Amino acid sequence: MTATPETWVKSERQLARERAHRRAGIRNGSLAAASTIVFLAVVVGGVVASPGWPSVQDKFFNWGELKAAFPDVLSGFWMNVRIFLLAEPVILVIGLLVALARGLRNPLFFPLRALAVLYTDVFRGIPTILLVFMIGFGLPALGLQGVPTDAAVLGGGALVLSYGAYVAEVFRAGIDSIHPSQRSAARSLGLSQAQALRFVVLPQAVRRVVPPLLNDFASLQKDTALVGTLGVVEALRQAQIHSSDTFNYTPYLAAAVLFVALTVPMARFTDHLAARAERRRAPGGK
Repeated sequence: MTATPETWVKSERQLARERAHRRAGIRNGSLAAASTIVFLAVVVGGVVASPGWPSVQDKFFNWGELKAAFPDVLSGFWMNVRIFLLAEPVILVIGLLVALARGLRNPLFFPLRALAVLYTDVFRGIPTILLVFMIGFGLPALGLQGVPTDAAVLGGGALVLSYGAYVAEVFRAGIDSIHPSQRSAARSLGLSQAQALRFVVLPQAVRRVVPPLLNDFASLQKDTALVGTLGVVEALRQAQIHSSDTFNYTPYLAAAVLFVALTVPMARFTDHLAARAERRRAPGGK
């Protein structure tokens, strides 16, 4: 009679191997925890024992200043979040459209392809903070009718232009990573070029580029602080206001904690998606 999965019995050798693996896992975990504790103790001890620690503690880790500044810094942080949430979908749309334009091979669309190449080259080459200055101060100076004058809108627009170029290259890399046989198979089934791109190539490409896209958006969340250079009262600007009043830098710590609290979970989620994609690409992976 053929054995079923319910009737399988592990051999003594397999059981012994599993016990050895469990013991090795416990031992490795204990060593990692112990070494981490020792390392942190050495670092913290060295910092606390340094001659300038009392001054640093008072200027950067003052609990009273943190409690006083945190509500205002948190209020400013919502401006960062709003800029991020509004800019992110626009960046996705612009990035995808530019990537598609760069993939056009018909000579009729050469001007559009050249414009897409020029856009990615220029806006990836300009430092983001310089672009914020150019858009934030340059556009209102033109005096054109209909041009927004709100600093948050102008700063968010500069971030969209900058990150749209990076995201376009991410999308283009994802599209180029799909084997040409996928497109050929779609065409052989009667799909047009546009249908093959929409129903076959793009779904696979988007799945592949999710981790790098999330990395870009983690950077975008941090770079929303650059709009503070235009006078927008966001988290960093609010911390700067408090520090200029008290000559204490602890409010900057409050702003840093808020940014870390938002970007670290996004980074861990990105790692999870990257690991899952790697498992799927492995032989027999799911």
